Amino acid sequence: MTKGYNSSNHMTLMNMETLLPRLSVNVDHVATLRQARGINQPDPVTAAALAELAGADGIIVHLREDRRHIQDRDVRLLRQTITTRMNLEMAATAEIVKIALELKPDMVTLVPEKRAELTTEGGLDVLHQRDVLAPYIESFKKAGIRVSLFIDADAGQIHAAHKVGADTIEIHTGHYCDAVTQVERQEIFSRIVEAARLGEELKLHVHAGHGLNYQNIKPFLSIPQIREYSIGHSIIAHAVMVGLDRAVKEMIQLIATAGSRPAALIDV
Repeated sequence: MTKGYNSSNHMTLMNMETLLPRLSVNVDHVATLRQARGINQPDPVTAAALAELAGADGIIVHLREDRRHIQDRDVRLLRQTITTRMNLEMAATAEIVKIALELKPDMVTLVPEKRAELTTEGGLDVLHQRDVLAPYIESFKKAGIRVSLFIDADAGQIHAAHKVGADTIEIHTGHYCDAVTQVERQEIFSRIVEAARLGEELKLHVHAGHGLNYQNIKPFLSIPQIREYSIGHSIIAHAVMVGLDRAVKEMIQLIATAGSRPAALIDV
């Protein structure tokens, strides 16, 4: 054993690192900017590499049916170049499922999708779509692809996600982020806390995302059950001003710092 090495201290450090929530960066809106001009810049593939170099634990892309931002070319190149973990957000449709099974990303996140929406508006209704989702989830798991379901902070939906075979739930935080009053925010936050606890009780991995930014993420960092945050728009928007490397590192530092604070010190 190396002189001066303390195995108990090493394990403590390892446990502290393990307990820190992870950050996955969504690069969809790099593609949004590219598609606005119909050219080949900026490239979400390059952005993904820069985010990884800055310390991101994973990369997220949403291949929508209308291909409004991420394109088929992007997901194929990303599957070849991502060195952390690739999470493919997608609707549960035969076309996109076929692509996902060919790509074999590390994880798929099934989300609801409407062509007219600017962004995903709510969680997946697993309760009423179990018969549709179940065969797709089974196919993914047979292919060795982990399955996450993007759902609202609702006990019924969480139980349904567990029964249908999901590995992970991503709790939709958009309603909290859009809340106008303090009372409304507190009510929604309380539901998210309970949802995260229930998810952990059911042995589901608990992630959170949608609408999170450098300010409103702080209360969530007091919820120990949330093991990963999925953040895109706010990081890309900040990157326009300060660069992607700094934008990613600032979010990672925020998560690491705020995550160690007692819940009582964090205002909801």
